[in-house]
Amino acid sequence: MTTPAPATLILHDTDNVIIALKDLEAGANVDGLGVPLVKSVPRGHKIASAPIAAGQVVRRYGQIIGAATQDIEPGEHIHVHNLGMGAHQQDYAIGADVTPLPQGDTTRSFNGFHRATGKVGTRNYLGILTSVNCSGSVARFIAEAATRNGLLDEFPNVDGIVPIVHGTGCGMSGTDEGYDTLFRTIAGYAQHPNFAGILLIGLGCEVMQVADLVGGQPIRPDGALRYMTIQNTGGTQATIERGLKEIRELAEIANACTRAPAPISDLVVGMQCGGSDSYSGITANPALGYASDMLVAAGGTTILSETPEVYGAEHLLTRRAVSPEVGQKLIDRIHWWEDYADRNGGEMNNNPSPGNKRGGLTTILEKSLGAVAKGGTAPMSGVYKFAEPVTTKGFVFMDSPGFDPVSVTGQIASGSNIIVFTTGRGSVSGYQPTPGIKLATNSEMYTRMATDMDVNCGDMVDAGVSMADKGTEIFELIIRVASGEASKSEQLGYGGVEFVPWQISAVM
Repeated sequence: MTTPAPATLILHDTDNVIIALKDLEAGANVDGLGVPLVKSVPRGHKIASAPIAAGQVVRRYGQIIGAATQDIEPGEHIHVHNLGMGAHQQDYAIGADVTPLPQGDTTRSFNGFHRATGKVGTRNYLGILTSVNCSGSVARFIAEAATRNGLLDEFPNVDGIVPIVHGTGCGMSGTDEGYDTLFRTIAGYAQHPNFAGILLIGLGCEVMQVADLVGGQPIRPDGALRYMTIQNTGGTQATIERGLKEIRELAEIANACTRAPAPISDLVVGMQCGGSDSYSGITANPALGYASDMLVAAGGTTILSETPEVYGAEHLLTRRAVSPEVGQKLIDRIHWWEDYADRNGGEMNNNPSPGNKRGGLTTILEKSLGAVAKGGTAPMSGVYKFAEPVTTKGFVFMDSPGFDPVSVTGQIASGSNIIVFTTGRGSVSGYQPTPGIKLATNSEMYTRMATDMDVNCGDMVDAGVSMADKGTEIFELIIRVASGEASKSEQLGYGGVEFVPWQISAVM
């Protein structure tokens, strides 16, 4: 006999809210609540389990998610109409909760592409990078011509040609933070282990000069880098013709690369969430956190990002910082973001998005608490700027916006060779050259979008699947995808428009 799925969930014994796990009608009686519901409550939304006075804090996960903006009675729906941010102070207590993980299984391996840098790729692409928007079309022309001509037909070990185009590179300062960020991003892609070879194309007169990117030092120690500018090469057609010759030479180099066993300590997993809902912090995010701990315990690296989406929960990370310096780096980035939002006329609680709110998330504090769960329990061993090379093993944080394409772009530039992405509303995207795995937070969306989703985490609620079992399922899928199994986003052909560098500085 099948046990019916529960209708509600209490996440922590200090919470004053109950989470609806299905649509509930007005007047319904639910477990943990001694009165009938005042009004209908959608799935994923919050119900007051006790009287809450105006100004009193509301707790979920045992943490503050905001303050009541009016008196709330038991059985009332809690959402944007009666819950706001409120004043809040965080106790950063750097390092107070550092608990080293027990050593994991270090014998596990995946089949990857070993590079001259010592890093290991999970894919074997050729990249056509652009220094500026003005060379983007020519990069695409070269890739399209190579496809039409069947250039890769004789190179079966090459996964494809990826044009990396963007909307910046000029009309900007050449000496500020925005320039430095774009420079790191392009250089990070040029050195990425999922690229066996790189063709770098500029226009010639842009701010982000190809010569500066090459910089008198080899971007790639394997020599698999070619570069040119359209103006010096003789225009569009001449650049396409020369580019095809260079791509053929790079393909010969890349085709010599074959998969070979590598320890899973060579995996660098970027962790993202997008289109989040109230289930995100209950199912997919903590399950990914469990998988993150498994990977870190085996010597690997996982990267949490999206600084505006840990805002209000950053104290849970600083408490896991391995040193005062690491903890302070994250606090400094939080302060930078507060100033950044203020000087641009924004506010940190502009997030959650309308879709997040429809899914039951009310404040950024609530969203952040769920987002941080992706980071598991491992000590935080490093904090990095956007697109800065990650050189520390273990669980680390990379500063980025919460806008998914930008954040993932930074994680890949920092070295991620796998992306794992949790979603409750149904995000669709892919991030060549790095394969992306999609985790659905709820079964309804998974069923509706099964061709886009790799794993259903909704069965943690619907069928009682344990955190350990779901986390292990995700961990095993990471290893299979790293070894060459195509993820759903790869099968669908995503990755052509998701390179989105972070434009910080003024466009001039």
